[in-house]
Amino acid sequence: MPSFNPQNVPLPAGHLIGGKIHPGNGERLRVNRPSDGQFLGEIPDGDAALVDLAVTNAHQSWLESGWGTCAPRERAKVLRRWACLIEEHRVALGQLEAVSSTRPIYDVINHEIPFTAEAIRFYAECCDKYSGDVLPTRSSSLGMLVPEPYGVIGAITPWNFPLSMASWKLGPALAAGNAVVLKPSELTPFSTIKLAELAIEAGLPAGVLNIVQGRGVSCGSALVNHPLVRKVSFTGSTVTGAQIMSQAALNGMKPVTLELGGKSPQLVFDDAGDIDVVATRIFRGFTANGGQACVAGTRLVVQSGIADALITKLVALCESVAPGNTWSGACRYAPIIDVRQAKKIESIVQAAVKEGAQLLAGGEFFANTEQGYFFKPTLLAGVGAQSVAVQEEIFGPVLTIQTFETEEQGLALADHAIYGLAAGVHTLNIERALRAMRRLAAGTVWINRYGRSGDFIIPTGGFNGSGIGKDLGRQAYEACLRYKSVLIDF
Repeated sequence: MPSFNPQNVPLPAGHLIGGKIHPGNGERLRVNRPSDGQFLGEIPDGDAALVDLAVTNAHQSWLESGWGTCAPRERAKVLRRWACLIEEHRVALGQLEAVSSTRPIYDVINHEIPFTAEAIRFYAECCDKYSGDVLPTRSSSLGMLVPEPYGVIGAITPWNFPLSMASWKLGPALAAGNAVVLKPSELTPFSTIKLAELAIEAGLPAGVLNIVQGRGVSCGSALVNHPLVRKVSFTGSTVTGAQIMSQAALNGMKPVTLELGGKSPQLVFDDAGDIDVVATRIFRGFTANGGQACVAGTRLVVQSGIADALITKLVALCESVAPGNTWSGACRYAPIIDVRQAKKIESIVQAAVKEGAQLLAGGEFFANTEQGYFFKPTLLAGVGAQSVAVQEEIFGPVLTIQTFETEEQGLALADHAIYGLAAGVHTLNIERALRAMRRLAAGTVWINRYGRSGDFIIPTGGFNGSGIGKDLGRQAYEACLRYKSVLIDF
């Protein structure tokens, strides 16, 4: 993918309500480019009145358009056209994504946009594939379970993968016949507007998908609390997820899907196979997107027999990367989203070292990167189970290293007191792999790989403090429907 000039990317300048850009009246929020910290643009901070306008418009559009009651195949046609438009406008979408986020243009064009389009196609095919049920009752009656859309679903997406995270929320909700009001992160607001405009161009009734901009404390809270929002879907931190769950309970008892934080282990046994392959897999697992991924495999739990050899390989990999602006076609290593996140990463690493951790690689920012924040891939060995680097989600390219002797010890170290989002198991022994899979308290377990694939049928979601419910898979589609029990006497 060729490089581009970030100054030449036109930015949408407001909310999207009823198919039109709404400038908003609230405080203007500054948006900076993560690669160099320079000013990119501004967005309006939506307040309760703006959110009310967007939700009310979505509700009325949903009722008047018949989106929730039309033939399922008609919805599928719109979603398929939308997926094609996403691919056709990949350059414009890609530049909007890359200039304001941590995603290099190469990754956006080659991974993010194809993933987003295919997610929409997957849910287009769900439209008429899943339904209710006829239930066994006495012969003189007919029992049925009838699905129907909720109406307006409120969706809140994070800054780390703006387009693909939007597809997780929009695909199943719209396929099931709902309207959606979506709030992207105020740090990465622009590409989602373009994505929604393409949906309207594909034939989605204007207003059935509205985008509101702003901070979580203002715009996000108003969206969760709105009485016409019947369900909430959120991806983000565990702390914010808990707040949303509480707000949803107090404002209408609405259901929530929460895909939250993680502190995922990569459990490596001494029979894991080719050490170079395993090292590369682990390295990508904690450095992809600069480590800014909820499923990042940031805890290496390795059997002592191969620990030294594996660590040597990882140190070399850590020293091989170079920073670059996200609008450069050569960039492969992502910046940290902003100064606040950068300082958090740095402070946790420093605290771990003070506790006694050994810094084997990284631990500092790259020099000469203008005003952007590029943190070096970092290895911390000699950490205890209570180390701040083991306990807290750092959301940066930092890997803690713990060793073990027996399988039971390894499984015990892999567990986490708070999180249970994902886990990786590296072994060529299938029995050991399946034992570990059964034992690990994680919503997703990858064996001899680390990271999601294009198999959209496989859902994602965590245990414990990592969330409630599932994104992706048919489970996400079915979670966007409520079910009505019907009993008819003859």
